[in-house]
Amino acid sequence: MEASCMELALEGERLCKTGNCREAVRYLEAAVRVGTDDLQTLSAIYSQLGNAYFYLQDYLKALTYHKHDLTLARSIEDRLGEAKASGNIGNTLKVLGKYDEAILCCQKHLEISKELRDTVGEARALYNLGNVYHAKGKSAGKAGHQEPGDFPETVTSCLKQAIVYYETNLQIVRELNDRAAQGRACGNLGNTHYLLGNFDLAIKYHEERLSIAKEFGDKPAERRAYSNLGNSHVFLGDFGAAAEYYKKTLDVARQLRDVAMEAQACYSLGNTYTLMREYEAAIEYHVKHLKIAQQLQDRVGEGRACWSLGNAHAALAHHEKALHYATLHFQISREVGDRTGEVTAQMNLVDLQTVLGLSKKGQDEDRQGRDARSRRKSMENLEFMSLTPEKQNGATAHQPLVKPLKPVNKNKKKTSSKEKLSRKGSDTSSDSGGSANSAGSNRATSNGVKLDTSQLDEDDQVQNDFFDAISRFQEKRINDQRVSFGSDDMDAANKEDLLDKIANFQGKRLNEQRANVELLPGLRGHREVVDRLLASGDGAVPDDDFFEMLMRCQGARMEDQRSSFPASRPAPTVPDEDFFGLIQRIQSRRIEEQRTDAPWERPAKTREV
Repeated sequence: MEASCMELALEGERLCKTGNCREAVRYLEAAVRVGTDDLQTLSAIYSQLGNAYFYLQDYLKALTYHKHDLTLARSIEDRLGEAKASGNIGNTLKVLGKYDEAILCCQKHLEISKELRDTVGEARALYNLGNVYHAKGKSAGKAGHQEPGDFPETVTSCLKQAIVYYETNLQIVRELNDRAAQGRACGNLGNTHYLLGNFDLAIKYHEERLSIAKEFGDKPAERRAYSNLGNSHVFLGDFGAAAEYYKKTLDVARQLRDVAMEAQACYSLGNTYTLMREYEAAIEYHVKHLKIAQQLQDRVGEGRACWSLGNAHAALAHHEKALHYATLHFQISREVGDRTGEVTAQMNLVDLQTVLGLSKKGQDEDRQGRDARSRRKSMENLEFMSLTPEKQNGATAHQPLVKPLKPVNKNKKKTSSKEKLSRKGSDTSSDSGGSANSAGSNRATSNGVKLDTSQLDEDDQVQNDFFDAISRFQEKRINDQRVSFGSDDMDAANKEDLLDKIANFQGKRLNEQRANVELLPGLRGHREVVDRLLASGDGAVPDDDFFEMLMRCQGARMEDQRSSFPASRPAPTVPDEDFFGLIQRIQSRRIEEQRTDAPWERPAKTREV
């Protein structure tokens, strides 16, 4: 017996709740194929499919089903369903990086929720708006490679707007006594204040987030709170407190058996101990990070671990080990296309080679290699070298090294490419002129061998004539590639008739591009719903105006449609780049202190008598 749409949908919903979204999609799509006349059931299926595809990171399919949900809600005038669908579309567009369009959808969600006096929906819309502005600001900040607190106005304005929405959301969920929602709001407020450089406020909100996470036994949230507290204390210069929070982060990550997060905690601990100048402890944690990065095949993480290990060993004057890790860092950076890492590794290699006395040896080897290459090049060009007069006189029995070129027939008239193409014109040079030109072009070398360069001069002239002829030939045909609407023999009536025909033709093409088979897949019966979808007469669905507004917004973002640089390789074992940048900046101040002078550069010690 074939399962009904409702049975398939319920099984799909159950699988979604257990986290088996891939299998859930199979049941939910089967439910759509079976179809139903229950509009609420169909709306729920669309929403579940959109959420399942979102979880599976297939965001385009998620967007398609959430759009179906929105279309159905608007066609049956379900304002609450329209609000939820708008919010789901906003979240999906945010992940796709379409922040301005996402803001429009989330504002629609907020507007309808206020209209319906749906406080819970209003809180969710405010939270989503905060997320979009936070993501937009963070994305723009990463593009400029600034550190927290040093972002330009375009970034800080987005982050400040996110704080406004988060604070309003927090106020509502506190009134609703929704502790879980309070925890999420506090965590995001802490993250946003951190990006703005308000580290004390960030610590305040992250401590509240930690308290709520412990209250619910939410271990992943607890781990994030510990990590965020560690980051904030690093930026405040309290490295001891930061190390304690990172150790707690490491403990929770091990409880969760999250190997990637364990590696991140080791990386943060290693760099924190480096900042504290406890290099032995730093090396211990960096080695752990390196092993996990190799296990997870995270080449970027391996490069960072080698960079950190090289610095720590250099600080302990373990120059051979430092050179080993700096070499690995250089090789991995080149492999993954990390230009900054490659340059940094190169500078470290030069410093370490200088300390170990390898630079002079390397320069001598390089000079010897250049001399050898120069000698090989001279041997390759031997046949072009002329003998001295003494050697030449003594070598009459031998053939000359350079054979004279065959003389050009001076009386032969060359036909230019222009003449070949157009079959017009006449000879541009006389016999006597050509003879004189040829004679003038014969040059003698120092050894008496004559080289005729007239062939080269004539070839250059032929090439120039050829391109001139092509240019003139194409110029005559340029008008053949145009379509003239303003000719004298076309009157106004004919122009109008032509434009009408073009408009009718394009109208048919537009209708062909619309969804004309199933505007709402899975809908059975309810012809009145389909009729309402086609009520405008041209096949436009009711939400066209809404999506046209999105398209206008996209039109203002022309640069987003251009080819972008390839995305950076994923690095699951490495934390956010802002913390990495801080470590680089602090260590760059101490670089001279971590170097060791070469033996010949050290000042001579005087013994006390």
